[in-house]
Amino acid sequence: MSPELLIRTRDGRTTTVRLEARVVTLGRSRDAHLSYPDDAALSRTHLAFERSADGWVVRDLGSKNGTLHNSQPVAAPKRLQPGDRVMAGHLIIDFCFTKGPAETVVFVEESSTNPIAGRTVVSTLDDALAEPAGISEGTGTGSPAAWRHINTLIRAGRELGGHQPLSELFQTIVELATDAVGATRGLLMTLDNDQLAERAAKGEAFCISTAVRDRVLREKASLLVQDTSLDEAFRLRESILRQKVRSFMAVPLQTNERVIGLIYVDVPNRLPDFTRDDLNLLTVLANVAAVRIERERFAEVEQTERMLVRELEQAAEIQRGLLPGDPSATPGLDVAGYNAPCRTVGGDYYDFIRYPNDSTGLVVADVAGKGMAAALLMSCLQARVRLLEEEPGPLAEMAVRLNRSMIACCPGNRFVTFFICRFDAETGELTYCNAGHNAPLLIRASGEDTDKLQVGGPILGMLPAAQYEQGRCLLAPGDTLVLYSDGVTEAVRQGTEEEFGEDRLENLVREHHQESAATILGTIVQTLESWSAGAPPADDITLLVARRVK
Repeated sequence: MSPELLIRTRDGRTTTVRLEARVVTLGRSRDAHLSYPDDAALSRTHLAFERSADGWVVRDLGSKNGTLHNSQPVAAPKRLQPGDRVMAGHLIIDFCFTKGPAETVVFVEESSTNPIAGRTVVSTLDDALAEPAGISEGTGTGSPAAWRHINTLIRAGRELGGHQPLSELFQTIVELATDAVGATRGLLMTLDNDQLAERAAKGEAFCISTAVRDRVLREKASLLVQDTSLDEAFRLRESILRQKVRSFMAVPLQTNERVIGLIYVDVPNRLPDFTRDDLNLLTVLANVAAVRIERERFAEVEQTERMLVRELEQAAEIQRGLLPGDPSATPGLDVAGYNAPCRTVGGDYYDFIRYPNDSTGLVVADVAGKGMAAALLMSCLQARVRLLEEEPGPLAEMAVRLNRSMIACCPGNRFVTFFICRFDAETGELTYCNAGHNAPLLIRASGEDTDKLQVGGPILGMLPAAQYEQGRCLLAPGDTLVLYSDGVTEAVRQGTEEEFGEDRLENLVREHHQESAATILGTIVQTLESWSAGAPPADDITLLVARRVK
């Protein structure tokens, strides 16, 4: 059973919308999933239908005129039961459960090798466009049938010309198709991953021959089956007997490039006088409808992409706000940091932590992977680091606790490399713990000696029983510490497979070790950009440079 909305507008028109997304918004805005721009009583984003753990609820989104649920104002989310009625603006919306597509349409196998030959009128889009309405019946272009067909196409141009959500557009097309040829029932199906899915219907329990379906989809053929009573595949079908379907038409929904589905119409209880002109009209109408469907699909994709871009931009802004601010409040150190995600958001992170005793903490981490998933895990990591460092203890113990915490939220294919150190401005002592991260470079003031800070343990988020060690060293005035992510050393030279590498990074820092932290950092970034010839980075890049100044 599928949850659906039956939406009735002020003019009495009813649209059926199947609830498939977790959240479906409604309002005057073009960005609403269900957009009714002509209903002035609606707010731009008026309400939302939301799927919860125990069903569906309706939520008013701060609308000006309010929302009613079973005649009561919606002040808080209201759970929906079948038969409930929601009123917003001039809309009346009934909530119900209906049968899914598989129970609405049945495809039946034909009983002979060519069962539709001899009693079926066959046409194509080219035939329909080449043959003016009314000519095939010998009645001329001024006949009532011809004028009816012309009026149908004018109506189609008018009703299909504006913006409509796909759910409404599908139903509009079915109404146009049945009205155009005088059919009682109609069905529109589209191809999704090579499978037909019902999108809109007028009537129920449709029974369609597989031979008809396949010929329409594969050969782009429009078919008028004139008498189902002559076909064993239909004659003994219970649904056909019950509905007394004697004649039907099926045409492809086709653009100039491809077939995207089909339209089926019939009239139960009597043998309708469907003609070749009707078939041609339905064929042309289906072509117009298919082009309109594709245009609306592209518009929805573009809208989704725009919304995604906006969300990513907001996420990037939030992530930038999580990076530390002014590094001047780091006693005894000259510090500069840099972060550049290879996508809008990334999984690298650096931080400065100021302790009450004038000590300073420096952190660099890298979540495996890129993009939004990595960014979410990185935000999780940062929050845990900040929480643990409110009561600073030995860094090795902190790494153990952090590892256990990250195991609880890391998927099996994710892990974190992590480095943290604390610098005591009075003693010059640096304590650190390296959890599988690139070993930071400690360039001594002489520029000749280099230490790599490797003491620690394995990566975070993989081994529940992992243990960690804490390393110690002294920072003398003029010593330079460079923390970095693998996006720095693994940056590939444009047009080659050569990586920037640790040696090149170390030599570059040696060459500029007497300069300020900001100058050293800027030199590294500039050199990386030249190395990759301006090509976008393949991985997030993070750098943290700290020099002992006294």
